[in-house]
Amino acid sequence: MTEPTHKHDQHPDQYRDLTAQLATLTTEAFRPELSEIDRLPTLEIARIMNGEDATVPAAVAKELPHIAAAIDGTADRMSRGGRLIYAGAGTAGRLGVLDASECPPTFNTDPSEVLGLIAGGPSAMITAVEGAEDSKELAAADLDALALTADDVVVGISASGRTPYAIGAVEHARARYGALTVGLSCNADSALAAAADHGIEVVVGPELLTGSTRLKAGTAQKLVLNMLSTITMIRLGKTYGNLMVDVRASNDKLRARSRRIVSLATDADDATIDAALTEADGEVKNAILIVLTGADAKTATDLLTKANGHLRKALTSAI
Repeated sequence: MTEPTHKHDQHPDQYRDLTAQLATLTTEAFRPELSEIDRLPTLEIARIMNGEDATVPAAVAKELPHIAAAIDGTADRMSRGGRLIYAGAGTAGRLGVLDASECPPTFNTDPSEVLGLIAGGPSAMITAVEGAEDSKELAAADLDALALTADDVVVGISASGRTPYAIGAVEHARARYGALTVGLSCNADSALAAAADHGIEVVVGPELLTGSTRLKAGTAQKLVLNMLSTITMIRLGKTYGNLMVDVRASNDKLRARSRRIVSLATDADDATIDAALTEADGEVKNAILIVLTGADAKTATDLLTKANGHLRKALTSAI
């Protein structure tokens, strides 16, 4: 593995070049009208920041066609056994890890199905790892360690759209493995979008604090990742209508939620719901099938297997 270059080892000319590059990015632009924001009352700063945040959904809306195309491609690959893999540095990497970590309890995915890679490894979730984001080679090594295949989907995430780790992940996944690639950034005409099969560029404009892309850019990335994972799971049959029928009941709150989902889907009485969940060993989809079709646990499992886990298809075939 190639070690990342430490910034203090770079020549001063490289700093000047980088500074010039950053000056061209919308996300790094300086806003002179906010140059004395620190002198304003707290409530006024909060109002300004809230107004800034309110512009993000509109910026995301402009990219919906590109987001939808990426989702359809992702669902197609995952239906063939592929994985969804996020790759980013800093805030972008943390957001990818966050989205991936929420898929198992929400959609009952295996932890290996949706993964988040952050430049510098797990410790970078808390502490910055110097130089890690500047290494394309590090991204390639991280993907190689996952034994990537052509059925996988790699999503590079970078507010600037120029982070070498994110670009390297997309380039390596596409060129070496033929994986589907998505580039999510917050600047137009980004190198990341150009490197990917699907480019998503949510241009949110300059930040309240110059260059602090954990703000609007981070919010935009979170919204897009919410869509990418959630709608992909809808396409894969992980929901029934707007009910999370693949929820994993790993604690008391989720067990109560599972029971409520069966109730909403079937309108059955408490005793029937409890009996079905017991017979189905807590599996919500199976319990709903048992209640609505009168099937036993084995038949419910067989119906879902034939329907590739799609509850609505399983119900149709049982009628």
